[in-house]
Amino acid sequence: MSNTIYRWWRHRIEGGRSAGYLVLQKPLTATSKRMAATRSRDNPREVAVRSALHRIGLRYRIHRRLIPRSNRTVDIVFVRAKVAVFLDGCFWHGCPLHGTSPKTNSEWWREKIAANRARDSDTDSKLKQQGWSVVRIWEHVPIEDAVALIVGYAQREERRT
Repeated sequence: MSNTIYRWWRHRIEGGRSAGYLVLQKPLTATSKRMAATRSRDNPREVAVRSALHRIGLRYRIHRRLIPRSNRTVDIVFVRAKVAVFLDGCFWHGCPLHGTSPKTNSEWWREKIAANRARDSDTDSKLKQQGWSVVRIWEHVPIEDAVALIVGYAQREERRT
């Protein structure tokens, strides 16, 4: 079985038409299954952090859209304190300590992760312009430390309002 797949593509060149094939590397079966199984929301780590916050008495909203005319969502939102919490995966968001670079389709993944980081930065700046405090926590941070950081931000910002 070949490890290459072909996708038909079309585009226009200065009023004319051109057609061809786009060559992509087919992902390995194990990789494909792992990527498909990765949940973008309500994943075990996110649920553990939310449970720990709830256990100590904090109340919050989840998966809220705070930027007008955007589909971007915030993982955990403390509305009154105006704190937006993102729980970022080391792979997907390019952690400087633990981010890895796949060998298959490496250029595509490099661009994908760079685009994710640019989107994260844009999201942060838009939320800050609206008066929100933004907390980003990497997946390698222990849950207890993540909870302590979130509690500190939420309490500090709550006092300001």
